[in-house]
Amino acid sequence: MIYEKSMKRCIELAKKSEGCVSPNPMVGCVIYDRNGNLISEGYHKRYGENHAERDALLKLEPDDAAGGTLVVNLEPCSHYGKTPPCADLIIERKLARVVTGMRDVNPIVSGNGIEKLKNAGIEVIEGVLESECKKLNEVFIKNMTEHKPFIAIKTASTLDGKIATHNGSSKWITSDKAREEVKSIRTRYDAILTSSATVVADNPSMIHRCNIILDRELKTISGYKIYNNKRVIVFYDEALTPPAGRAEFIKTPLKDGRLNLEFIFNKLYEMKIMSVLVESGGVLNGSVLEYADKVYHFLAPKILGDNSGRSCFLYRHLDDINLCKNFEINSVDKFGPDILLTYYPIDKI
Repeated sequence: MIYEKSMKRCIELAKKSEGCVSPNPMVGCVIYDRNGNLISEGYHKRYGENHAERDALLKLEPDDAAGGTLVVNLEPCSHYGKTPPCADLIIERKLARVVTGMRDVNPIVSGNGIEKLKNAGIEVIEGVLESECKKLNEVFIKNMTEHKPFIAIKTASTLDGKIATHNGSSKWITSDKAREEVKSIRTRYDAILTSSATVVADNPSMIHRCNIILDRELKTISGYKIYNNKRVIVFYDEALTPPAGRAEFIKTPLKDGRLNLEFIFNKLYEMKIMSVLVESGGVLNGSVLEYADKVYHFLAPKILGDNSGRSCFLYRHLDDINLCKNFEINSVDKFGPDILLTYYPIDKI
């Protein structure tokens, strides 16, 4: 049996739950009988519902998987949470072999599920497509290991890095297909974060289950579409007094005259917002780079050619090119005439 192919299928299944299982990881599972025939598949669909292994096993009769192989992208859990331990059910169903992609980084689980399976006489094969499995659950890994939200930036620019003309004209830089992909990206994150400057300039709807506005001076408190969303959180200068209702207002200390991003991201984690997609102008994009774990950069085949145009990352002046922040391009995808570069800061790889 080729476990790599089976693990790829687990990853495909897991991705079906993007945006639905936070703060849990995305997990998919496939099961083969003792003769190597695929007999069941499953995945963790929503937070609080059955884990992938349980979802796949409960589709079978009690003895169907006996002597068979279970493949899963994350180590089976060994503790009681929203559901009973998956490792216990695997043992109960008499699987002969379990193939995993990576160990669970949750300290409650890490290694314990593997040990429980081995102690029950089940063969365990680890680390199949481990790097792909870690990429799949990069948000969960950061949450568990650093106790901070995963921060991504989405920007769209011309080939010369401009997001708007000098007077703010920006609609539309990219094509309909690229903008549809942006909608898909948004669904993967717990919240969308933007600045008051972007709200005032563009009055975006940014339809999402949770929107965050950095509004130091409380400029956006009335008349903007973004407040029509289900949940809106506003971080503002602690010296001011916000209006009642309409949003969750959070007093925020300043750092160098601006809202303290370290405070904001720590606060969001406390609020169980585990992943944030930043969609804003060049100043905030640049400021967030220090904390960013990932960047989605759409490039339109256009050149503005105006040095007074607004750049997608505009936050400092450098005299030495060697002081650039460096990234590694992970993927290049095409959407209509546009391309999407997905890249990671090298210091976080």
